[in-house]
Amino acid sequence: MAGTDRLRQITDAVRAAGSAGVAELAELTGASEMTIRRDLEALAAQGVLERYRGGARSLLLRGEEPPFAMRVHDGLEIKRRIAAEAAKLITDGESVALDSGTTCLEVARALKGRRLTVMPLSLHAVNALADAPQLTLLVPGGRPRQGELALTGPLTEASLASLRFDTAIIGCCGLDAANGLTAYDLDDAGVKRAAIAAARRVIAVTEGSKLSRTALAVVAPASALDSVVTDDSAPQEETEALAAAGVTVRRV
Repeated sequence: MAGTDRLRQITDAVRAAGSAGVAELAELTGASEMTIRRDLEALAAQGVLERYRGGARSLLLRGEEPPFAMRVHDGLEIKRRIAAEAAKLITDGESVALDSGTTCLEVARALKGRRLTVMPLSLHAVNALADAPQLTLLVPGGRPRQGELALTGPLTEASLASLRFDTAIIGCCGLDAANGLTAYDLDDAGVKRAAIAAARRVIAVTEGSKLSRTALAVVAPASALDSVVTDDSAPQEETEALAAAGVTVRRV
């Protein structure tokens, strides 16, 4: 099992049970106890769990999002396919507000060689686009969230409100036709709402597993989206419900 997959499995197991022992996690993953101990130390350093002698307890609530450092390698091939499809929907010369998150980071990389004006809403994406030769990079104000480096707060929202974009590309923590687009973090939800309000067209990019999931903070109803780019794991009943709400769904 790849290291990132094992870390995810350990995180999910400890989160679901509240705590777990080294021997139990070694049996679950097929890794040695020495490897599990190293993994637990790495996860403790990321703030995911707390170590104790012989095991670990979770520091993540069930309704919280795992840290960026864990998510960035999760489902990377799928995220790259989603990003490539989203990039096809952008025409050279457009202005784009680009949300934070791991899938939107892959969108930034997919747009790097294009002639566009882009305002990324995370420092990770700003860094990815910093040396793009043809691209005009706009950097908003704001406060970066630790680890995530998503820009949030009134300065970020004011930066978005002062501009009008052709397209906003928005990531999500949850999306379904009934509850709309949702986010784990309240400040992040506010920035997403501001990006949507500032754009003529809104494209949501998300792994299929996030469809039919609902996070804490409501961002916008499904009808606020023009398109959703997702993968084949998206539940058919949800994609059909989104289509019925007027959203174009693209699977990759």
